[in-house]
Amino acid sequence: MDHAARIRQRVLALFLPAAAVLYIGAEALTPRGADQVITTTATAFRLLAIAGRHPAQLYLAGSLALLGLGAVAVSYAAIAALVRGRGSALATTAALVGGLGAFCGALVNVLVFPNLAAAATAHMSRGAAAQFLVTTFSSGFGHGFLYAYLVGQYVGPVLMGVALWRSRSVPRWLAVLFFVGLEVAQQASSAGPVVILYMLPFAAAMILLAARIWQAAARPANSGLVSAGGPVPSPSGREEDGEIRDTPSRPGGGLANGAGHAVPMPEPARREAAPYGR
Repeated sequence: MDHAARIRQRVLALFLPAAAVLYIGAEALTPRGADQVITTTATAFRLLAIAGRHPAQLYLAGSLALLGLGAVAVSYAAIAALVRGRGSALATTAALVGGLGAFCGALVNVLVFPNLAAAATAHMSRGAAAQFLVTTFSSGFGHGFLYAYLVGQYVGPVLMGVALWRSRSVPRWLAVLFFVGLEVAQQASSAGPVVILYMLPFAAAMILLAARIWQAAARPANSGLVSAGGPVPSPSGREEDGEIRDTPSRPGGGLANGAGHAVPMPEPARREAAPYGR
């Protein structure tokens, strides 16, 4: 891995804790009961009353939710880069499903937060605002992205958790913590700052995975490489697989082992001279 690739991998690692902070902040700032899908006029009237009292809070929570879901989408790709060999194909599928689901979730949250705040503060009657919200959520646009969000929300963490478990690239307890923490965080409803307690496992998993990605970027470029003639030797006289190799140590052709001690060379076998005339 060259220097530019290491920098890119470390930038991706930063998205994981950023996603946790943004996601938790959005849930903590959302007014109680405001994160609902509006499918009936009665629900619209109730949420319009909440949004009318907290429009600025809704705009802020909505902004954090959009940025958080975007960071979650990038985080899926970053976590998938940890998986090598066994489970790599499953991790790629998880990154695709989870990332697409998070993107669709961001679009759905535009309807939930900014749309609701704008309808509550617009100069229109409550009935017209309620009808507008119901129509928006009931449209093909709303249903399509909502269903895609729900699929990615449930399937993405499952696939990625299984991929991490199978690959053993991280401890298996961390794979379980990621799956459980993300599922709990996605199901958390707006209940004020107390929701932070339910989302702490999610934050812990993202921070620990980010540390793993950061450490993977620090590995030397020739780690695990094999030359055409065999393992790549290290300056200490040990091959990359840990075996001691002999290296020249003296002008006369003597050899030294990995510890630097001289190794005696056996005398070459002498051929007996044939009798003269034969």
